[in-house]
Amino acid sequence: MTISVRPVEHRPDYDGESPFPEAGEHTPVGGSQAGLTAAIVVLPFVALGAAIFLAWGRGITLTDLIIAAVLYIVTGLGVTVGFHRLLTHGSFTTRPWVRVALGVAGSMSFQGNLIDWVAVHRRHHAFTDRPGDPHSPYRYGTSLRGQLQGLAHSHLGWLFINDQTPAERYAPDLLADPAMVRVGRAFPLLCALSLALPFGLGWAISGTLYGGLTAFLWAGLIRIALLQHVTWSVNSLCHVVGSRPYRTRRHDRSTNVWPLALLSFGESWHNGHHSEPTCARHGVERGQIDPSAGLIRLLERLGWAADVRWPDQARLRHRRVDVPPRAGD
Repeated sequence: MTISVRPVEHRPDYDGESPFPEAGEHTPVGGSQAGLTAAIVVLPFVALGAAIFLAWGRGITLTDLIIAAVLYIVTGLGVTVGFHRLLTHGSFTTRPWVRVALGVAGSMSFQGNLIDWVAVHRRHHAFTDRPGDPHSPYRYGTSLRGQLQGLAHSHLGWLFINDQTPAERYAPDLLADPAMVRVGRAFPLLCALSLALPFGLGWAISGTLYGGLTAFLWAGLIRIALLQHVTWSVNSLCHVVGSRPYRTRRHDRSTNVWPLALLSFGESWHNGHHSEPTCARHGVERGQIDPSAGLIRLLERLGWAADVRWPDQARLRHRRVDVPPRAGD
């Protein structure tokens, strides 16, 4: 299944260097939404401070780290394989229960309702690094000051601006899927579960309330903070620094940033992704680590995934910047 959105409004007057026309508009989100977003962003850092203080003595155990690693992998792959490659781009199809399981796992990452997440990301691809992109680091232009301001915006600031992305336009297929609508509505409950699980496991394994609290800090709040900032770094760093071996659309400055590859489960091969958005593998070259593609391959071998869009090497070769483009590219 190929996922597409309605034709977008082209802005032929945009020169790729000037601030976006809407750059001066900073209508903040509502007070309750701003408070909730701030809590999601700030509380993990408060937890990090507390955890560092506790760890000075005996505030972290192997149990905390194992639970944190397992939940990071489960929720992270829920975002990269579920939210992104399956639901946003239709890079493969899968059985309904797998679709729901990936949606649930991604929702536990505290990155928002899955339907809103998909809508925003499809809009990002429709307007990449042009006016209309919800989190481009080029919103304020390409001067040094504009770039610094843009990085802050693309990494975190866009979450606090009232710039609604209509799901009716960008994710009508998900709105028509009762299972996905139910998962989206369960987002607050799934966030609570994402914090309750490490607390309960830590308490059960250690046999102490203190063990539950340290697991809550490390495998709950700090795990969430790390995954959030890795994801936001794909929005920010992966459009500013790194390599661009493949051609993308005009003004699209997506890059590959290899140091983030493992933590982002292959999402930081961002230039490869923007060159071929529906491809199931983002790390398309030999040696490029892409754990998300590995999971999709496993699902395919188990018979739980089909119609997987694996890289077409001939097509990739023609999209390399060091190969002259063909007529019509």
